Amino acid sequence: MSKQTSKGIVLIGMPCAGKSTIGVLLAETFGIEFVDTDHSIERILGSNLQAYVNNSGYQALRAAEEKVLLEESAYGKVIATGGSAVYSEVGMAHLKAQATVIFLDLPKQQLEQRMTNFTTRGIARRPNQSLSSLFDERRILYVRYADIRVDCGDKTIDQLLAELVTLSSEYLSR
Repeated sequence: MSKQTSKGIVLIGMPCAGKSTIGVLLAETFGIEFVDTDHSIERILGSNLQAYVNNSGYQALRAAEEKVLLEESAYGKVIATGGSAVYSEVGMAHLKAQATVIFLDLPKQQLEQRMTNFTTRGIARRPNQSLSSLFDERRILYVRYADIRVDCGDKTIDQLLAELVTLSSEYLSR
C-alpha cells in the first residue's frame, strides 16, 4: 500500500505528554512524514500560540486548530495534535477516518511535574482554569476518541517507542 493511501497515526494527549517527541521518532521508524499541528497553526496565524491566545482568546485558538485539522490529510503520516484538538468533533472525525488515534495517557502527577510553563505555553483553556481541571476535562475526550490508549507513566522514550511501533504495526495491518 502506498504512503498516500495507508492509514496514518494521530497522537492525542495533554501538552507535555510527549506527542511531538515520540511522533518524530515514530515517523522516522516507519519512514513516513511527521506533522505537528501546533506548528501548522502557528504558521497560518503568523504568531506563536500564547501570543494568539493573549490577543484573541482560547476560543479563537480552538477555531484555528479545527481549521488546521480539517485541512490536514493523515494518510501515510504521523500527526501530533495540539492538546485541545479533541474539542473539535468534526476535526477528530476527519482524522479518525484516515488514521489510528493513539492517546498518550500520562498520569496527572507526572504531567504536573513535567509542565513548568502552563501559563505561557499557549494552551487553549478558559481563563484561570487550573491544570488539574483541564486534565480532568480533556481526559474524558481523549478516551472517547482514542482507538488505542497507551499508559505513558514511568516509561522511557525507548520503551514508549517500542510499544507504539508494535501497537501501530498490529493495528494498521488489520
